[in-house]
Amino acid sequence: MVVGADKGGVGKTTIARAILDFLSLNDIHTRAFDTETPRGTLHRFHPNETMIVDLTEPSDQMKIIDTLNTSQAKVSVIDVRAGGLSPALGALDEIGFFDAVKGGEFRFVLLHVIGPSIASLEEIAEIAPYVADANYFMVKNHVNDTTFFEWDPQTHAKYFEHVVTSGEITIPKLSELAYEQVELSGTPFSTFIGNQDAQGRPAEHSFVLRGYVRTWLARVADEFERVGLLDLVGDKRR
Repeated sequence: MVVGADKGGVGKTTIARAILDFLSLNDIHTRAFDTETPRGTLHRFHPNETMIVDLTEPSDQMKIIDTLNTSQAKVSVIDVRAGGLSPALGALDEIGFFDAVKGGEFRFVLLHVIGPSIASLEEIAEIAPYVADANYFMVKNHVNDTTFFEWDPQTHAKYFEHVVTSGEITIPKLSELAYEQVELSGTPFSTFIGNQDAQGRPAEHSFVLRGYVRTWLARVADEFERVGLLDLVGDKRR
């Protein structure tokens, strides 16, 4: 499961963090890879399950791809750094990963986090050749109160004629103050909600802010459920 965008500032690591919480809360063993070297943001919040890698380096590609079928983790989540999505997909293509996906050896899910600009939409055409056999989801992230324009039919046709999406995921806005406090805590969203610090000790987080984060994470989980992410990892909870 790859989370990425070529445009920076669209909140892709926030999405990756929410996915890790979502899968953990559904008892799905997951490992993560952070491609923001040398000091990854995802690794800061989820250090126990996250390894920092360079997805364009063969040695790091081996750490991910060669262990997909042997790792105890059912799902591998890769948080691709800003500007790195197209190069990362190109590198995976070069080693034959997408041929293996087409052959049913792996299941590939791409969450493409887009911004409200045309520049962000132009990424769709660039990555289209790599997602023919993927479960490709377009993600609109409103966590920082971003306003998305509505695409007219001509604009939609121009950017979507070469790609078929599996669905559209909308991430709702989270209170700025609540988001800031989670950032300062350096913990997963679920740990902040549970009023614990990064070492699992009792914390003194605001009841109000924990409530905002709890409601937000539940709404994000509803979106992931709606598009069938649990079905894709083969462990749907009822």
